[in-house]
Amino acid sequence: MSDGLVRLLDGNTFVVSEGTGDIAASPTFPTGFFSFDTRFLSKWILSINDQRVNALTVEEIEYFECRMVVVPTLPTPLLDVSVSAIRDRSIGRSFTERLTVINHEPEPVDLRIRIDVESDFADLFEIKDVRNKKGTYYTRIDDGSLRLGYRREGYCRETLISSTTPAHVDERGLTYHVRLGPHGQWITDLHVRALGLGGRDLRESLEGIPGRTGEQIRRDLDDWLAEAPRLTCGSPTLAMTYRRSLADLSALRLGPLGAGVHAIPAAGLPWFMAIFGRDSILTSIQALPFAPDLAATTLRQLGLRQGAVLDDFREEEPGKILHEMRYGESTGFEEQPHAPYFGSADATPLYVILLDEYERWTGDSATVRSLERSARAALDWIDEYGDIMGDGYVWYQRRNEKTGLDNQCWKDSWDSISFRDGRLPSLPRATCELQGYAYDAKIRGARLARQFWNDPAYADRLEREAAELKERFNRDFWVEDGEYYALALDGDGRQVDALSSNIGHLLWSGIVEESRAAKIAEHLLGPRLFSGWGVRTLATGQGRYNPIGYHVGTVWPFDNAFIAWGLRRYGFTDQAGRIAEGIIDASHHFQGRLPEAFGGYDRELTRYPVLYPTACSPQAWSTGTPLLLLRTMLGMEPHGEHLVTRPAVPHSMGRIELLNIPGRWGRAGALGRAHPERR
Repeated sequence: MSDGLVRLLDGNTFVVSEGTGDIAASPTFPTGFFSFDTRFLSKWILSINDQRVNALTVEEIEYFECRMVVVPTLPTPLLDVSVSAIRDRSIGRSFTERLTVINHEPEPVDLRIRIDVESDFADLFEIKDVRNKKGTYYTRIDDGSLRLGYRREGYCRETLISSTTPAHVDERGLTYHVRLGPHGQWITDLHVRALGLGGRDLRESLEGIPGRTGEQIRRDLDDWLAEAPRLTCGSPTLAMTYRRSLADLSALRLGPLGAGVHAIPAAGLPWFMAIFGRDSILTSIQALPFAPDLAATTLRQLGLRQGAVLDDFREEEPGKILHEMRYGESTGFEEQPHAPYFGSADATPLYVILLDEYERWTGDSATVRSLERSARAALDWIDEYGDIMGDGYVWYQRRNEKTGLDNQCWKDSWDSISFRDGRLPSLPRATCELQGYAYDAKIRGARLARQFWNDPAYADRLEREAAELKERFNRDFWVEDGEYYALALDGDGRQVDALSSNIGHLLWSGIVEESRAAKIAEHLLGPRLFSGWGVRTLATGQGRYNPIGYHVGTVWPFDNAFIAWGLRRYGFTDQAGRIAEGIIDASHHFQGRLPEAFGGYDRELTRYPVLYPTACSPQAWSTGTPLLLLRTMLGMEPHGEHLVTRPAVPHSMGRIELLNIPGRWGRAGALGRAHPERR
């Protein structure tokens, strides 16, 4: 299942093209060559003798390289192709394309080979309308190279295009007049570089380190895969998805300024190739048993950028963890607040959760001690700034009325939080999972305070506050006539009574009363929420339910992974296994690359998962999904200095063996076998 687009990426530099290799700017989806939130190529079209090419095959070799075989005219039963071309493409230090044109005739041919080029230097936030740029475009031809540029005051971006074979260069592209001998071939290497002010390499000027060559990327990927735990299993789909997820997680790693060689996961291609607090934290939690260094870098980098002042435009507050950090033109000129933007209410408690979980897995007490100030500030934020209403809950309401987010939970689209009948609630809003995260953060913060910060009084206080929050939450959020937790409370204190997947996050946080957990599990696996592939974001029958609505009926793989983890925590192993089976089955239809989201249609209705039209792919949470599902199926948990496993492997998975799992124990293994199906 594919949208027909080819994606290459290395950190926050990426290319999205058609299957032919051509790039033509689209108002609905970011096609082009992008780096640091700016599009450096909006047109890159190959023609041979004035004919555009058609794709014969596309081979995505790895996330950073691909090969496309194309022809100017498609063959027919009565007409063979006389000329074909191979486009070998890679991304790294630059966008590189090796173009090979082949003559299949026994006679010489004369060819006009043309690459049409444009760059609109669009900021990612203005993809849908690039007509109102405020700067000036310029074009120069320098020593056989084409330089396209854009300048606005001190902001400058340039695209430099060069060719190893001399070309006739004009302001709109490169032309080659080639005579090919019988069965001959012609080759040129095209290089496209993204430059900043002063003609400096953009990545080096912003990240402090040069981009990697293709060979370096390949070595890094080989090292990354070699370090990861080794999986053998009875499910070919699980094995394929695991390998693809590890490779995609490698592709999504960013090296932010000050991080050196260490990396933090970006959120997802194409819209979110940047640091996102929530996304980086949740992905790091998913990846802890596989790549714990991601968590360490995420914690340090988010701690360095933690909020320190009150700033309405950026929605910054002391102790708050950032939501999003961008580098594009609209951010530089403060037309968008993302330098960084702090409009999320969940990243801050999740930061404390990750810090505790990281120590439990790795035993890295030095990091816990070094980040004590950041963790305390995050815990203070929960009560001082998160509790807008003064009632002990975490709420959100945007302070940036022009460009801030309406919803500041993980479901952050405008209509994601609604009543059962579809009405939108008043602000501020306190979604249920925010309270679960706050509860979990206080419990975990208490452990850190007692064991590492030498502050037992603070630990006692946090535990007391957590207990009070749990009691209050179970009283105020429980919807009596539906026997589930409300999606949220609105500004008037009313229950926002839609049935949603958010209740699954309450399980992994531990805030659910034991006596109510079975009912929550029943809802999650019931026909209104469970599609057969996974748990829908919003249940059928709710006023705003839409199986292809972004947060109102689609299935999000990451959401399901955390729900399954929570079900295991409360002892619902069969239910967790059903979710794992559904999501892994779905991954087969996406060639092992789980997208950000897919349609919430009943499995029996469509027989395959329906692609959500603008889903990010790869997407960090989704790459982490099979990792957390493996942890859940094998029941892997750190206990003191040891890795404890309690396998509950679904029947379709057969046998699962995971070796060389890193942790405070060094390296360990886990083995689980499915029990025969009951008849």
